[in-house]
Amino acid sequence: MNSIMGVINLVNEWDHLEELTSARCPASVPFGGRYRLIDFVLSNMVNSGIDDVAVFSHNKYRSLMDHLGSGKEWDLDRKRGGLFVLPFIHDDAFSIPRGDLYQFYNHRDYFYRGPQEYVLVTRSHIICNIDYRDVLRQHLERGADITAVYTTMEQTDAAKYRKLEIDDNGRVTVIESEEGRLNSPCISMEMYLMKKSLLLDLVDTCLSQGYYHLVRDGIMKNVNRLHISGYRFDGYTAIINSIQSYYRHSMNLLQPSVLRELFFQPNSLIYTKVKDEPPARYMNEAIVKNSLIANGCTIEGRVENCIIFRGVKIHKGSVIRNSILLQNGEIQENVMVENAILDKDVFIDRGRVLSGALTAPFIASKKKII
Repeated sequence: MNSIMGVINLVNEWDHLEELTSARCPASVPFGGRYRLIDFVLSNMVNSGIDDVAVFSHNKYRSLMDHLGSGKEWDLDRKRGGLFVLPFIHDDAFSIPRGDLYQFYNHRDYFYRGPQEYVLVTRSHIICNIDYRDVLRQHLERGADITAVYTTMEQTDAAKYRKLEIDDNGRVTVIESEEGRLNSPCISMEMYLMKKSLLLDLVDTCLSQGYYHLVRDGIMKNVNRLHISGYRFDGYTAIINSIQSYYRHSMNLLQPSVLRELFFQPNSLIYTKVKDEPPARYMNEAIVKNSLIANGCTIEGRVENCIIFRGVKIHKGSVIRNSILLQNGEIQENVMVENAILDKDVFIDRGRVLSGALTAPFIASKKKII
């Protein structure tokens, strides 16, 4: 897969995660006890043999920079190629920031210097375990200009998805924006494989006409002119673009089949930043049922159907149900938390009761004291 360079495009990425993205970009939102959303697409690229990856950042990316570092955990700290985090460039002449094509143009030297023939452009909010070598194989077999990766699903919440219409030959005939009304179960996974020369041509052509967005202007407006092939991915897919989808797909990790498919595929591990914390401690009073508990935690209370991140402390007498507790939170004695998402470093004083609904979980923002 040395013929593909990876692009993780964070420019104007969907951001409907409310308090979870008040101080961070969607790519660095924690997920699954010890991971960030970007870990999945980045690990998928590395596992597929892509060792030249650029992250086009946008805003609120301090935590993302801290998480990615030099790319060592993904074996991307290299002298040639490796991980590149490219800054968002503002144009002072425009009050409205331009789109991703303008950022690709400003960093075109990255594309020119790479020897790869193909480019894989993705977003960061798609959770799956996919082998991009299969995408390239189908792309070459069909002689496509662009291959769009999609999955099939029925919408189960109010979140909006970009929909595709695929004909009997596997060709994409319609691409709608997330506000469209296309009645199709084919949901775009926001992954597009194409020749690097075609991407650069789309950049120059669209910018010269005053268009700035890759999918909306470069791909959707050229569906009839370009051969856009659809690659159907049948594995487990989580599209995290709302609080409801974040909560629902996090809770799905408590199903052994989902956990195995995402994290225990042969030669397809998901990598993340290592913090070398001690194992979780379960005290004599602790009761834990059907939960994921990360390392560094201290559990004295009762935990049921929960995702508990690193370093969380739950004191005796407290009951935590159907909730997600992010890193380094502390729950004092005799607290009741149910159907909630507590961000990093949240402190809950003794005797408090926090309760949300399965369709609308209670959310506590980062470092909040209750």
